[in-house]
Amino acid sequence: MKTLSCFHAGGPQRQIFVFFLVLGGLFAMMCNSACSVLRIPEPQPEQAITDSGLAYTIIRHGDGPTPQEGDQVSVHYTGQLSDGSVFDSSYERDEPVQFSMGSGEVLPGLEEGIALLKEGTKATIVIPPELAYGDMGFGPVPENETLSFEVELLSVFSPGLPVDPKETYMNETPSGIKYNVIEAGEGIQLSEEMHVSLNYTGYIDDAAQTLFDSSYEREEPLQFILGRRMVIPGWEEALPEFKVGDVVRMWVPYHMAYGRQGRGPIPPKANLVFELEILDAQSTVSPEKYAVQGKDTLETVTGLRYILVEEGKGDPPALGSVLKVHYSGYLSDGRLFDSSVQRSEPFRFVLGTGQVLKGWDQAFALFPKGTKARLIIPPHLAYGEEGKDPIPPGETLVFDVELIDVLR
Repeated sequence: MKTLSCFHAGGPQRQIFVFFLVLGGLFAMMCNSACSVLRIPEPQPEQAITDSGLAYTIIRHGDGPTPQEGDQVSVHYTGQLSDGSVFDSSYERDEPVQFSMGSGEVLPGLEEGIALLKEGTKATIVIPPELAYGDMGFGPVPENETLSFEVELLSVFSPGLPVDPKETYMNETPSGIKYNVIEAGEGIQLSEEMHVSLNYTGYIDDAAQTLFDSSYEREEPLQFILGRRMVIPGWEEALPEFKVGDVVRMWVPYHMAYGRQGRGPIPPKANLVFELEILDAQSTVSPEKYAVQGKDTLETVTGLRYILVEEGKGDPPALGSVLKVHYSGYLSDGRLFDSSVQRSEPFRFVLGTGQVLKGWDQAFALFPKGTKARLIIPPHLAYGEEGKDPIPPGETLVFDVELIDVLR
């Protein structure tokens, strides 16, 4: 007997198989066609250009308030040069920037662009040179460079006024700082060399009581060591009057604040009003200086000197890497002026972007992860002939540093 194959050429089974194969193909074609018809195309972001030449594109719309002059904003950003290379990023530092609208603390183009956004919006802002660093450039930004920022407006905070801007202050220090304790705390008394943590809101003592800064908006209390000139002179003088837990309103005359010159959003000769909440204070222990006796002092062509205390392993970090470091900084007479070790809080920065002293950028580009070293930084690689409180003019600085980690 002859056995029949199911796929015998010309047989009925073959015809049925071909029929369903063709039918399946037609169904697939119809599905693709229908899917194409039913698919709703997503709208492409459109670029808008302002009268100043700023260009911006909304990537994601927010539904919060639009920032007004005087508002505190919190922003994440990535900044790119015209060739696409990243020169700065708050995302890499995991630290949004905060500033007051209208204060001039950021590039004019960046402030103009953010003023067009709502809270929660993500956008690309293209800034022409005249609204950025102009024909001078700055750090990694060349002259006449068009910059592109991808920004995310995280929050907008519209502060109120002090409770009573004309209140009579009941207490006064020898230098003219006036204050009232609004709510008395029950913690320890503050004193020099304590590590202090506090929240504050700062106002310019003008007719409008203009807010210029607030740690509450950043959700990040200010931390410093009292007596190291890490805060304005008025705070240094008045804070030992207070205890942990105190809520204080303080009036500071300009000569105990930012003086005749002003700084950032603070105009010249501006008296200031602060509301302070003292959160914590702890005694500090001075960090131990590195033992460098008998070790070689190396010097670069720029005049930076350094002593390797403990060599790390691997390759030095690339420019643009995010570094996590501990440091203790000393004046040339041996006095400690700042230390992340005392705060138990490592410092982060992006290598080669001008966020730190030139001497730091040069030194850390030489060190693998795990390196401990002493840096001896001449004035032209530090704060120069002008200095910056608490650094005197023309000062050579000494840092004991440790490269804890390279994050990118």
